[in-house]
Amino acid sequence: MLNSLTQLTRRQMLKVGVLGSGLSLSQHLRLNAETGQTDAQRSAILIFLGGGPSHQDTFDLKPDAPQEYRGQFDPISTSASGVQICEHLPLLARQADRYAVLRGITHNLAAHGLGTRYLMTGNRPTPVVKYPMYGSVVSREFPAAHDLPSFVSIDRPVEGPGYLGPEYGPLSTGEKPRYGQPFRVRGITLGDGMTIDKYRSRRELLSDLDTAFQGFEKQDDTVRGLDRFSEKAYRIISSPRARSAFDLSLEPDREINRFGRHDYGQSVLLTTRLIEAGVRFVTVLLEGWDTHQDNFNTLGRKLLPQLDQSLAALFDRLESKGLLQSTSILVTGEFGRTPKINGNAGRDHWARAMCALMAGGAVQGGQVLGATDDKAQAPIDQGFTPDDLAASFFQNIGIDPKTEYSANVGRPITLIRNGATIPGLLSGT
Repeated sequence: MLNSLTQLTRRQMLKVGVLGSGLSLSQHLRLNAETGQTDAQRSAILIFLGGGPSHQDTFDLKPDAPQEYRGQFDPISTSASGVQICEHLPLLARQADRYAVLRGITHNLAAHGLGTRYLMTGNRPTPVVKYPMYGSVVSREFPAAHDLPSFVSIDRPVEGPGYLGPEYGPLSTGEKPRYGQPFRVRGITLGDGMTIDKYRSRRELLSDLDTAFQGFEKQDDTVRGLDRFSEKAYRIISSPRARSAFDLSLEPDREINRFGRHDYGQSVLLTTRLIEAGVRFVTVLLEGWDTHQDNFNTLGRKLLPQLDQSLAALFDRLESKGLLQSTSILVTGEFGRTPKINGNAGRDHWARAMCALMAGGAVQGGQVLGATDDKAQAPIDQGFTPDDLAASFFQNIGIDPKTEYSANVGRPITLIRNGATIPGLLSGT
């Protein structure tokens, strides 16, 4: 017993990288080996605008509303007939045929935590069931190649894999890439002077430990080390494809400039590299949208120009690589913002109305679906729910939103129980 504990301690010391769930890369891969399904060549991206973007200052402007509602921005025409968006989004205005604007999305969870959980899973939060975030479902249904992670979360994961289990959680980078600074990814980039040659030496040492304690290996799964999942961890760490996918220094200056030398641009550029390499799902968190004060300066001078530049570059690059048709893209926050401007020139939380963008795959771009009233207070008619948004997203990815999964609540769980695909959004619907 003493030898097995010694062996485990040494292995813990030799871990390479830790995921956001607290699992080492090899532990994560050990858990992530259930499906073995065929490669369907599908991928997806969730661009999450953390904080809650102002719908009436981005994609649902109300130029005829009273000034205290309308705000300071003017709408501009786009390449799609009849579609107008904010003047601070000129690049996206020229690409309106590539995405659909969804207005009149509505719910009543105006707290960041609950709203985020709802919009990142497509299921209203409940204390009974922990629903999986989008990427966890895609990771289960469409696992990546043997030397790539299936699901990457740029920065932190925010939500978790829920009832699907930690094996379908994301590989979290732990930080955003920043222009001009070395970018290290836990479990992929070997820091502290570690090189592949040094890691190979440690791996050989670990293999020797396996041989020395193989009797204990057969008795206790908790001390298993270099089995096939550790081998896959090694393949990812040493894979030129995986390592180069995370290496933004390989990008020419023209691409760095096209996406933007800011957190948004570098994060979205990394997203495109991961999709190009074969990662199935990428969540990128672009924060700063909680504009309780100074809403118009914050949006007009920073957030909107950065989003405009990076998202337009994403569409352009995926199209040029022939990947836009196989990549489903959702851009959303957790809620909208109050129709009436507050005393600090800001807008507060407002869940009764919000908007989102969807692109790629079978999305019929160049259109607006849904609408809000004349002050952007609420949807006209019933509007769409986050459940409908999720059902549409999954349908576009190629996953039936009514798929059932086993869970620890004593009954099968429907992936999206209450939502339905938004009519007219996808070809053939």
